[in-house]
Amino acid sequence: MNPTPKPRGGPNAPGAARPKSARRRSRELALQGLYEWQISRADISVVRSHMREQDEFSKCDSAMFDALLQGCIEQAPALDSLLTPHLDRPIAELSPVEHGVLMIGLYELQHCVDVPYRVAINEAVELAKSFGGTDGHKYVNGVLDKAAVDLRPAEVAAQRQARSAPRTA
Repeated sequence: MNPTPKPRGGPNAPGAARPKSARRRSRELALQGLYEWQISRADISVVRSHMREQDEFSKCDSAMFDALLQGCIEQAPALDSLLTPHLDRPIAELSPVEHGVLMIGLYELQHCVDVPYRVAINEAVELAKSFGGTDGHKYVNGVLDKAAVDLRPAEVAAQRQARSAPRTA
């Protein structure tokens, strides 16, 4: 539930909240599952079952949810190894929310090549805004932007080149 009133002018008005996509809901539920897993270290099947009981689960992309949750948990040590060079502090000092958001972002950058790297980063930033601390989204953005250079160098280079190309009228 969002306590902020929706702006007047309908769903397409500037600043109007858009309905969440099934993929966004999958990321949110995967983050909640990762949080539970980090805190409890429960078996993945227990976490998955608990998340599937949530009211919002019927509105998510269940295949994406499963891929994110299972992939992040199974590959946690590898994801942490990818994260470490881009952090300004030890992983143990990250909040569980920041850590989970960064894991999801890295997993998408590494394995979901159908998702453009800027979209993967933006989705992680939105998760951090919704669930993290006040400025956590800025940290997430910076870390994932650096990691994208390592994980998707050609895509990042092409995007940066396109932005710096002179515009013709």
